[in-house]
Amino acid sequence: MSDLHSIGELARASGLTVSALRFYDSAGVLEPALVDPATGYRWYTEEQITPARLVAGLRRIGMPVPEIAAAVRADPAAVHELLDTHLRRLTDGLTDARREVTRLRALVDPARPVTTMLLLSPAGLAAALDAVRFAVGTDPELPMLSGVLLDVEPDCVRLVATDRHRLALARADADVDGPPVRVFVPVALVDELRALLDAADPRPVRLTVAGADLRVLVAGRTLTGTALPYDFPDYRRLLRDAVGERPAARRIPVDVAALSAALADPAAPTVARDHGGRPLAVTVLGLDDQGGLCLLPATDLPSDELRVGVDGGYLLDALNAAGAPQLVLELDGPIAPLAVRRPDDADTYSVLMPIRL
Repeated sequence: MSDLHSIGELARASGLTVSALRFYDSAGVLEPALVDPATGYRWYTEEQITPARLVAGLRRIGMPVPEIAAAVRADPAAVHELLDTHLRRLTDGLTDARREVTRLRALVDPARPVTTMLLLSPAGLAAALDAVRFAVGTDPELPMLSGVLLDVEPDCVRLVATDRHRLALARADADVDGPPVRVFVPVALVDELRALLDAADPRPVRLTVAGADLRVLVAGRTLTGTALPYDFPDYRRLLRDAVGERPAARRIPVDVAALSAALADPAAPTVARDHGGRPLAVTVLGLDDQGGLCLLPATDLPSDELRVGVDGGYLLDALNAAGAPQLVLELDGPIAPLAVRRPDDADTYSVLMPIRL
């Protein structure tokens, strides 16, 4: 016992409170070396001081308990990866907080909207719009999905669209003057803007956001509109949950022309399923003997192999919108979302929800 530290001594040495040490014991993060069976007192070794200090530091930066538990048991390289992941999470949270503060300022003082102005390349904006337009919602009962979100950051704008069954994300570089802002652009204005974009036009597109008022100077013409008054879903959280850290996912290179032709073929194999109360011909993706992507027929659905059911039309839309001859399909099992990625652009991709087979 003389070589052990009491819970109070460890608290003073680590910066954790006694109650926090009890919590991390119950959570299995930092268990004492010995618990007195008669008194219930917890005792710790000298070697547990450094892990306790690590726990205290991770707690101060708000790391979730499961990740703290992993860090305590991990090697230094893995701890650095956990720290990098959490730092990205904090950075995203700070960007979101700044954007929300801007929205709140406009809410408190609507007579003085904050203005943000962007200069964008016509070619870059056109490519970004093309990459997400297919995923815009058309359900009249879901007006909060009936446009394209422009999520303005200090050096770019992220374009996002979703109809619940699929989500598309793209990035366009921009010169930004003003605070970060999110604006939900009606699809009619999006389509009007896209029709005027000419990749060969050297003049930048000027987009001005002042509260809900939108003004676009493109190809010598001025477009105006009003942002949709809906809160767009938290796409960052959706993406983290859907296609965040997936170390076991299979990343399969595909030739877009070949896969598009296979999907568009009227004789392409499908499986009949009831989906949302209506019959649907489901495309089943699997792997061939060489590990390449293939379409599985209804009579060949091995339960022990990787297979993912998708709406073939939605997948074809995603392939056509990606704007690249080669893509990577990311499969992570039959109930995990399917990601369609460009190998040369980590900021442009789409996610399709699977259909249970």
